[in-house]
Amino acid sequence: MAQVFELIYVVFAVLLLFGAAIAIHEWGHYWVALKRGLKVEAFAIGFGPKIWGWTKDGIEYSIRWIPAGGYVKLPQMLTSEALEGDQKGDPLPPVSPISKILVAVAGPFMNLVLACAIATFIYFVGLPVPVNPSIVGHVAADSAEYKFGIRNGDRIVTVNGQAVKSWSEVFEATILAPTNVIAVVIESKGERKTYQLTASSDNPLKLKMLNLDSEEKVVVGDTSPGSPAAEAKVLGGDVIIGFAGVPVVGKAQLIDLVGKRGGLPTELIVERAGKRLTLTLTPRVLDAGAKKARIGIMFANTPTRYEVMKPGPLPWVQLEEVWDRTWRTMNALFHSKETGVGIEDLSGPPGILAMLAANVKTDYRLALSFMVLLNINLAVLNLFPIPVLDGGHIMMAIYEKLRGKPVSVKLQEYATTAFAVMLLTFMAYVSFNDLWKRSSLFKSMFQQSSQIDPAPAPAPAPAPAK
Repeated sequence: MAQVFELIYVVFAVLLLFGAAIAIHEWGHYWVALKRGLKVEAFAIGFGPKIWGWTKDGIEYSIRWIPAGGYVKLPQMLTSEALEGDQKGDPLPPVSPISKILVAVAGPFMNLVLACAIATFIYFVGLPVPVNPSIVGHVAADSAEYKFGIRNGDRIVTVNGQAVKSWSEVFEATILAPTNVIAVVIESKGERKTYQLTASSDNPLKLKMLNLDSEEKVVVGDTSPGSPAAEAKVLGGDVIIGFAGVPVVGKAQLIDLVGKRGGLPTELIVERAGKRLTLTLTPRVLDAGAKKARIGIMFANTPTRYEVMKPGPLPWVQLEEVWDRTWRTMNALFHSKETGVGIEDLSGPPGILAMLAANVKTDYRLALSFMVLLNINLAVLNLFPIPVLDGGHIMMAIYEKLRGKPVSVKLQEYATTAFAVMLLTFMAYVSFNDLWKRSSLFKSMFQQSSQIDPAPAPAPAPAPAK
């Protein structure tokens, strides 16, 4: 029953938050259009068939089935029949270019206002931040990194000039770097050195990652029937402490160690119910040439630890971080050949809703932080100078102002409809990737457990000197 209530809460919260981002954007267009004297025919949240609708003061309001956008129908501004349907009624007087620009800018501006309001709220209620410091847990002895002198316990300080404090920031900075040879500053015993490290994309997600591992607990989720681990009585929930006499500090390290012990009886040390047990198993060789061997365990999703930062980051700091991330992502896309980040890595509405739901499930403050990112991204993307987007309206209005007369209505309609079809096709493509190619990733997001620790108590004030 508790799971049912949690599901209802997550679905309701996601629809409310995502709907708020769309509604505030469209309300900006709607309010400025009314203030500038434009005729408003319809105000809709979502696309497709209506779920619910009503009419007031000649304006048709509706909520529609596809929660991937919305629109305000303004017959005096160019619209797209592909999105909003046929325009009806008698011809209306034209509006000035400045009115068109103000109406177009109002939507992205309201998303920015909402982002600022949420960031301010987060400052007061605090923000959970992941506790996964950028400490190196394992460096393979035969790796280039080991030869450089990087060792377990070293701390990654910057990646490609980007300051990092956690492994999530290390991963993000590596993925968005414009080349696979990346300048990485590492601190060891109080001394900092800069290394030129080569990142690899040899991983299931095909994204660039450094050949360094974080320090983490390795917990057994389950064992395969008939596998060496099952025969050795390894149980789900066991924490692997050592393998072949080597302390285990990460999953990648364990996989590497197992691969070198194919066909050889090996000691495995696990912690179970607070006690350490020594088991013996023989890794099964899968590919002798590639030195691949397995013991037949599946890793458990270990809880992600968060510590509440209260007060949260200053509002302008949050906005600056989001803008920096947005800019680096766009730059990575524009340099796709160098970064490996392509259109297929973007998320459509299903992916956005899934990420928002995962954050809601973890903590409402993380969901609000994601909303800051979402609203700024909506504002930026809508200002692209592309017909059917707000930036396209602004571009054509500026052209009309400079030229002294508007672009041909037919040309505008053809361009807007063509780009509307392209936009819908693009959304369908990225949505397909979300639902098909990344289904296992999203499943793991929802299965990932988390632990939210309260903000640390402030240090006591020193006693006054006597």
